[in-house]
Amino acid sequence: MARKPTLDQLHPDVLRQAGDLGTRIRAARKRRRLRLSDLADKSGLSRSTIEAIERGALSTSFGAYLAALSAMGLSKELDLIADPGLDRDGLALELSLSDKRVRVARPDAGNEF
Repeated sequence: MARKPTLDQLHPDVLRQAGDLGTRIRAARKRRRLRLSDLADKSGLSRSTIEAIERGALSTSFGAYLAALSAMGLSKELDLIADPGLDRDGLALELSLSDKRVRVARPDAGNEF
């Protein structure tokens, strides 16, 4: 049975993206002139959780990230993540004919019941 990778074994791009997201969330909080405690109160999270989000900590729950973004009015942008209409690779695979099964029409034997 394969072991799940630990957080420190994840691809460097994943770690970078998490850090970048935390940096963007911090910038959004500061633009709104919110202190850590203000965002914690608005989102229903603890101050330490907000700090972890802004560090891009992968051990912090996805729900916490959503709560912080929602409290700042940024949750609508989440609708674009993994939007099937924007998934070019997925659409190309879906439309590819190479993987589709072809069913041969059977001659109609009639209803001989």
